[in-house]
Amino acid sequence: MIFRRRSRAVPGRPDRESRTNADASAVECIKQMGQVQPVPAVESNIYTITIIGQIEGHMVLPPQNKTTKYEHVIPQLVAVEQSPKIEGLLIILNTVGGDVEAGLAIAELIDSMSKPTVSLVLGGGHSIGVPIAVGADYSFISETATMTIHPLRLSGFLIGVPQTFEYLDKMQDRVIRFVVKKTRITEEKLRELMFSTGQLARDIGTVLVGKDAVEVGLIREVGGLGSAISRLNRLIKARKEGGGP
Repeated sequence: MIFRRRSRAVPGRPDRESRTNADASAVECIKQMGQVQPVPAVESNIYTITIIGQIEGHMVLPPQNKTTKYEHVIPQLVAVEQSPKIEGLLIILNTVGGDVEAGLAIAELIDSMSKPTVSLVLGGGHSIGVPIAVGADYSFISETATMTIHPLRLSGFLIGVPQTFEYLDKMQDRVIRFVVKKTRITEEKLRELMFSTGQLARDIGTVLVGKDAVEVGLIREVGGLGSAISRLNRLIKARKEGGGP
């Protein structure tokens, strides 16, 4: 007869199996998140969408590019609008821009939502990221974040006919009208920033840093995460009470 020694559990000390599972969980967290403890799960009435890297549109970008795919963002926005549990949307941006039509589609969808929306620019909200940032009901930018305002660009094969340049002009007018409608900046000032030749080497446009974006009327306020969430909660409360954003 073979007798097996049974390990006795010591009160207050996890057994071997629990320690093994905890170690495996910690290793997985390090692989996925770069930290030992998992991200705490929080039940919230606020949904967060991040617009990071380059906005990918109709063309698939190289795998080494950090991208935000517009076909991933649009279903999330539709789900937020339909979900009864979600009462507000926070959009966090750190983007270099990207596909013009894809970025404008995201901005137009955010603008058309019935639920309160707040955007926060961290790091950068450049190019077509500008309409996305201002598409929300209220916009914030961190003190050191930047926004680059410049004319539209198309990469790839271009047909050198008048219709091509007319298309570019109409697309740029769409972006300008959207930004002017959603902000306190005038069309004249926005075009002046777009076509400025004194700031960018080998390019035209303007770089706005933090409070500069607020002073020209593009962004509503300088602030961070706490300010953005506080403002969003106030908008949610106003909506519940029957007020506007």
